[in-house]
This record gives sequence, C-alpha cells and structure tokens, in this order.
Amino acid sequence: MHDHRRLGRELDLFDTDPLMGAGLPYWLPDGAVVRHVLEEYVREAERAAGYRHVYSPVLGKRELYEISGHWDHYSEDMFPPMRLSGGEEVVLRPSLCPHHALIYRSRSHSYRELPLRIAELGGMYRSELSGVLGGLTRVRAIQLNDAHIFCTLEQAVEEARAALGLIRRAYDDLGIRASRYRLSLPADGGKYVPDPDLWRRASALLEEVLDGVPYESAEGEAAFYGPKIDVQITDAAGRESTLSTVQIDFHQPERFDLHYIGPDGGKHRPVMVHRSVIGSVERAVAQLVEAYGGAFPVWLAPVQLVVLPVSDAQEERAHDVVRQALARGIRAELAAPGDGTLGARVRAARLVPYQAVIGEREADAGGAAVRLRDGRRPGAVPVDELLDRIGARDADRGAELWAAA
Repeated sequence: MHDHRRLGRELDLFDTDPLMGAGLPYWLPDGAVVRHVLEEYVREAERAAGYRHVYSPVLGKRELYEISGHWDHYSEDMFPPMRLSGGEEVVLRPSLCPHHALIYRSRSHSYRELPLRIAELGGMYRSELSGVLGGLTRVRAIQLNDAHIFCTLEQAVEEARAALGLIRRAYDDLGIRASRYRLSLPADGGKYVPDPDLWRRASALLEEVLDGVPYESAEGEAAFYGPKIDVQITDAAGRESTLSTVQIDFHQPERFDLHYIGPDGGKHRPVMVHRSVIGSVERAVAQLVEAYGGAFPVWLAPVQLVVLPVSDAQEERAHDVVRQALARGIRAELAAPGDGTLGARVRAARLVPYQAVIGEREADAGGAAVRLRDGRRPGAVPVDELLDRIGARDADRGAELWAAA
C-alpha cells in the first residue's frame, strides 16, 4: 500500500515547512515536473474540447462574494477579509466561478456564441481546520482545474454529459479509477440557497445526464447553490474523496444578471455548467503517486531517461546523449561515476523508465545498453533509436516501455 505523503518526501516531490504553515506544501523540482505535465495535459484536452482559457486574480472584493452567495453560505470556509487603505475589503477567493461570471458579463453575447466554454487552472484558498489537513489531499492553497460553460437551457444536459465524458477519458489516460459516481443533493437544515424550484430543475437535469451511469444519491453533499455530480476516488488507506465534479447552476446567472441575446432579439438567462476534470492538481497528484507508487508512466515521469557512463572515460559521451535527449524534449539526467558504483547508480534510478549504460564498446559504436524499469534489458541500441522510442511513448502516453519493433 502506497502513501503519497511518505512517497512524496522519499522521492523529493513535495514537502512542508512549519514557517510556511500547515496545509501549504511546496513543490520540489521533480514534483513540479509531474504537476506541470499534468496541467499541460488538461489544457490540451480542454482546448481539443472547445474550451478557451483565461486568467483571473486570486483576490476579490468582499462584495463579489456577497453577490455570489459565498459570503452568506460559505464564509466559515473562507479566510478573513483584508482591509485595504480607503476601507475596501478584499478576500482570497474560495472558488473561481464568481470571477468567470464577471468575465462572461464583461461582454455582450449572442445565442450564436453559445455554448461558451471558459477554463482556468487557477489558485483558490480554503480555511480548512488544522485537524483535517494532510499531504496533498487536504490543503489550504489549491490549484483548481476549473471551467464554466455558459449555455442555453436546451444545451445544458449535453454540455454536462460531454464534461462527464471528458473526465472519463482523462481518468483512462491517467490510470485513475473512479470508485463511484454520486449525485450530491441538499439536506434539511443546511446553508443552501432557499429556492426549491432551482433545486428541482437542476437535480432533474443532472439525473438526465447520469442516465445509464450507475450512481448513488447523497443528501447533504450539494454545493450551496445547487446539486452536483461528484466523481469519487479512494486512496490507499481506503479514504474516499471527490476528485471531479459536474454541476448545473441556475443561481449565479441570476445573481450576476447574466444574459445573452436570443434569436428573438430579447435578453435570455444562460445556464452555468460548472465542471472540473481533475479537480485540484494537488489531490490529483496525490492519487497518481499512490496509484503508481512513484513509478510513473513515461509521459508523467519526472526523469524519463538516466544515462550512466561506466567510467570517467565515457562521461563526455554520456553528456552528449543527455544533451541530445534534452534537445528532443526528453527529461534526461546524467548519473556520473562520481555518484557511486554502477550498481549503486542503477539502484538509485530504479523508478526511471529508461536507463542507458554507456561503456567503452557502446561509446565507440554510438549506442547504449538499455535497461528498463520493469527489469528487461533490450541490449545495445543506437542512441537515436532509443530516443525515438522514448519520444514515441511520451507522445502517445503509452504504458508499454518497449513495444516490439
């Protein structure tokens, strides 16, 4: 059983410092690589699905969250306001949706533009209690893979269904398994928007989205402004958490007075579909660390190739191989003879997908003796062929390290 907190430190992926504070991990170079590759994967998938990316600030005026409803319904999970000169109060945002509502509202829109899909990998902050913080799964500074689709009522189910399909494809590519799908509904006595018609309409649409998908309903798990589909995952210790979500929201379009111009020339209210493919980057990386035990697939591996010269005489040739790999976009490092015996260096690089050993014979022939992470030894191959193979596995996100030629 893998624990991402232990592995994260052993593999130099992330760590914490009491001077930074609880729930505020920092990313070390290898962890930053995994995070960066994951973020780029999501951006690429979103672009292919018709999303356009934006950036918005992590601060907002208190008034913004009063309009959105966060201040009334969610302030216990927000950090206290910061008072600026002049008396203005700003807060660290607990979600991105109010900012995206303002971005939509900043321009007029025709029905011909809809659905309008806006995505962002942005920071948000939650004032989590110290007792629930742990590793990357519960943190106070969150990098969220978020998006909001502004569409007509007739488009809402199809857009939410497409978002669910995007989540499934991402899980397949990443090797993440959903433990269950949950329709999260309100419960009596909770701090929810008091609009029974809103809840009834949104719940009915999400049930339509889930048609054919096994799911369970859970009261008390809804967002304060509406029901949601939660994609649940389970960690190595058996703890369940939400990674991805899809929501249909009638509340915030009303609060922000959003509209589009319909074919009749009149103003109409859009529906706001919230969706997150991988949820928080922190929680997604934690799940990947535990799923793979640090032995990431080639495309996610912090180091994809380590080059090991047998002796000092081959070190310059090994440096040249590393330079060739880096020029091709392959993440490569040198493990020099000064780092220890060849056996010790091989063991230290046991989680790297490819090891290229260069002795006198390989240096003279322009090749490398290849060792794979799974224990196989394809033998000596030309360096160009090795780099071609690594590049192909990186590009197609394949699981097989050394497919038959």
